Formats: sequence, C-alpha cells, structure tokens
Amino acid sequence: MLLGIEIGGTKLQLGVGTGEGPPLAELARLDVRPEGGAEGIRRQIAEHAPPLIARHRVRAIGIGFGGPVDSQRGRTIVSHQVEGWKEFPLADWCRQTLGLPTLLANDSDSAGVAEARFGAGRGHRAVFYTNVGSGIGGSLVLDGHLYQGASGVASEIGHLRPGTDCQNPDQTVESLASGWAIRAAVLAQLTRSPPAEPDAADLLGRCAGHADRLTTEVIAQAAAAGNRLAAEAIDRACRTYGWAVAQVLTLLAPSVVVLGGGVSLMSESLWLAPLRRYVDQYVFPPLRGTFRLAPAQLGEAVVVHGALALARESFAA
Repeated sequence: MLLGIEIGGTKLQLGVGTGEGPPLAELARLDVRPEGGAEGIRRQIAEHAPPLIARHRVRAIGIGFGGPVDSQRGRTIVSHQVEGWKEFPLADWCRQTLGLPTLLANDSDSAGVAEARFGAGRGHRAVFYTNVGSGIGGSLVLDGHLYQGASGVASEIGHLRPGTDCQNPDQTVESLASGWAIRAAVLAQLTRSPPAEPDAADLLGRCAGHADRLTTEVIAQAAAAGNRLAAEAIDRACRTYGWAVAQVLTLLAPSVVVLGGGVSLMSESLWLAPLRRYVDQYVFPPLRGTFRLAPAQLGEAVVVHGALALARESFAA
C-alpha cells in the first residue's frame, strides 16, 4: 500500500491506496491554519501519518503540494497561500521523519494525472486539468503521462498575466479569479458601499455583520439568491478564468479540459455556463466545438489519488 498526501492552502489530506484509482483504504482530512505556516503542517503530518503507515503497511509516499515544486530534487519552490515553504526539502524531510521513500509533485499535476487516468479525462489522449480554489493550478497529461516541461514547472495557468498592463508578477489570473480573489473583491466592494445598501446589507447579514467571516461559499449562495455585488464578483472572476482557459486551448488544443476545485462546485448557472460562454468568446475560432469542458469526477480526494498513482510509478516493486 501507498500513502498519498495533499498539502493545500486550506486543507491537508492523507489517504492510503494502491495507486490504481478509487477506492481508498482510508482517508483523513485536516484543516490547515495558514497562520501556523509550513511548520504547523509538518507537525500535523508527523502526528497523523505514522498510524496510517503502521495500519496499512505503507511502503512509499506520494505528495501533491499546493504550489510549484522541483520534483527532481524533492523541494517545494514556494507556496502562495502558506508561509515557510520556500525552497524546502520536503521529500527529504518526509523520508527522515516517516522513514519511507517519498515522491513530491505539484497538487494540480497530481490531480490532472488522476482525472486523466481514472476520472473525467479517461479515454482522451490530451487532457488539460485545472482547478480553482484558494489558488488556481493546471496540468497537461498526454497519453496518461504528465507533461512537466524542460524545468519541471509547466501548465501554470493561474500565473498567466491577463493583459500587457499586468507587469507585476502578482497580477495574475489567480489574483483575479481564485476563491480568495472573489472574496477579496467582495470585501473591497463592501468598503465602498453604504452598509444600508440592500446587496451590501444582505452580504453582511449572511455573516452576522462580521465581514471577515465572509467565505466564497456564502458569496455564491448570495449570488444564487440574486445579490448583485456577489454575482458581479463571480462573473468578473469567471471572465478572467475563461480567458485563461481559452489561451490554453488555443496553444495546446486538448480534447477535454477537466474543471476541479471548490469554486467549480458553484451552481452551473453561476460558474460553468458563463465559463463556457467566455471560453468560446476568447478561444481561437477554428477550435470551437473541438473540445469539452468537463467537471472533475474524483471529488476532494483527487490530489491524493494522483499522488498515489505517481508514487506507484516511481516506486514500483
């Protein structure tokens, strides 16, 4: 058996499986506290992984990390959500702490492999996977194998800069279209709107008057109920993301784009339907009708499944 670990900006998951697809033998989910930094996440892994390893006689580990990684050296490059991961030797740390060989991959790369082999991309030769949650990631899988580019970092759709005016590295698709970006846009709008304005009052009422408690999920609920401020923030994010997906389609021409992440779980009228419109608006016209936009199928364990599959490949007995 193998242990797959997902390290994200808001969650940590540890799952045991064979690497051949669902189901998992066991899955544990833990909340991540960004203020605890990378050290806090490592403490959680050190506490919760050993019992799983012992119960299931785990022989190797695969990690899907929420940020760019140097998979050849087993190092995280940076996390854009949690401090303390810059140039950290995570694979070595895992080997020393848990005593098992460890493979490190990006979380979107892991998820893309899983969806291409076991999920919505199964049966397609060229699959592009992209997720929208606390961040935005992407991966390209060709004939079931992950494309990693010349340097090991590829398909970073969230770090495209939408337009020539975006000259700062922080001016990205992720900064405008992620779940955190939607929340930030709504919070900024609330500071400019009178509290008595109906849509502002509705949003504040949904979080008991505490704007800091506002979540993307609450914003989506408000938008579905007709809240203009919420709906406009989601639509702006969707337009930017649709532009980014169209650039990928224009350059790579996959037959399917698999859409994952928590934001993609919004109602179809709020996210998928407008996304399809924006993709068609921005894609190279001859490519219209040659691809599908398909919701991911493997749920919240998708990164774990991909990490397990990659570990199986790397440490095949």
